[in-house]
Amino acid sequence: MVFKIEHFQSDGLRIAFIDEGDGEPILLVHGFASNLTVNWVSTGWIDTLKRAGRRAVAFDNRGHGGSDKPHDPGAYRPASMARDAANLMDQLGITRADVMGYSMGARIAAFLAHDRPERVRAAILGGLGMALVDGMRGEDQIVAALEAPSLEAVNDESARGYRIFAERTGGDLKALAACMRGSGETLAPAELERIRAPVLVAVGANDRVAGSAEGLARLVQGAEALEIPDRDHMQTTGDKVFKQGALNFLARRS
Repeated sequence: MVFKIEHFQSDGLRIAFIDEGDGEPILLVHGFASNLTVNWVSTGWIDTLKRAGRRAVAFDNRGHGGSDKPHDPGAYRPASMARDAANLMDQLGITRADVMGYSMGARIAAFLAHDRPERVRAAILGGLGMALVDGMRGEDQIVAALEAPSLEAVNDESARGYRIFAERTGGDLKALAACMRGSGETLAPAELERIRAPVLVAVGANDRVAGSAEGLARLVQGAEALEIPDRDHMQTTGDKVFKQGALNFLARRS
C-alpha cells in the first residue's frame, strides 16, 4: 500500500511524514539508516496499528529518507531529533501520544519521554536495552565503513552490514556518518528515573546490539521487558511477537 508523504519544517529542516488512520495517536520513530517505509510500512506495522483502531504517525528522521540530510554531527543529538518528534505533534495538533521507536528511534523516544514527559502517554523501546545507558559498541567502525570509498574497502563484518543496509535503503552516506557520530548520547540511570510514562522494552533474544531489555526495564519505574524469541537486531522489527506484545502493552496502558 502506498501512503501519502507530507512535509513540515522543524528547526529549519524539511521533515517527511505520514499520518494514517483514526483513533488514539501513536508516533513511530525509525532506526538508523532506515526510514518510515522500511521500518513501519514494509513490516506491516502501519496496517497492524490501523486495524487496531490507532492513528499511526511516522516520520523520516533528519538525515534519512525524504527528510533533509545535514552533514554536521551536531545536528543529530538525540534531544534535537526528539524535538523533531515534538514539533511534528505540534504540526498535527497532537497534545499527547504513545511513542514507539526502534533502535536509534527508541533512543529518540526515550529522550522525548525524558525531555518532554507531558507529550508521551506511553513509550515502546524496540531494539534498545542497556545500550541506552552503556552506549553502542563499534560506532567508529561503522563511521569508517560509511565513509569508505566502496563496500569492497570495508573489512569489519558488522560495520559492513551497516554499509550494505545504508546502500540498500538509498541513504546519504555522509549524512549517516554524521548521524552516527552525533546521535549516540546516553541516559544515566538517574535520568531514566525521571521517566514516568509506562514503558515497554522489547529486544530480540539474539540481539547483540541492543543490550539487555530486563536491565533497562529495571532502571525505569514500572517498565516491562519483552524478549522476542529467536530474533536478532534486524529480524525483530516486524516480528509478530513484537507486534502482539506492543498491542497488548498499549491495551493495558489504556
